[in-house]
Amino acid sequence: MMRFAAIIGALFMVVGCGGGDAIQQSGQDVARGAAKMVINAAVERQFPQLNASLVTDCIIDNAELDEVLTISRDVVTSPSADTIKLVSDIANRPGTVQCFADKGTELLAK
Repeated sequence: MMRFAAIIGALFMVVGCGGGDAIQQSGQDVARGAAKMVINAAVERQFPQLNASLVTDCIIDNAELDEVLTISRDVVTSPSADTIKLVSDIANRPGTVQCFADKGTELLAK
């Protein structure tokens, strides 16, 4: 897990230094994947009756890049209180709520 964290950290530095479109996209993909793991685990723990992966997809799709980066930092620990609040704020945005509505009963299926 520490090795994964080191890779993410290195990619954040490359992305932050403006290291080209392909590298930047790769860094964003890694951050999105890490953020999905954080959100998915939190949703599974807090709302076991929901299809966590669908909820996670709606949240990630409505998050800004800086929010994804913030959330992804908790991949090696449990989500912090600030991360839980951020995810909750994203979940309450109109676009996220619409995504949940579009998924309908699929959100309840496991």
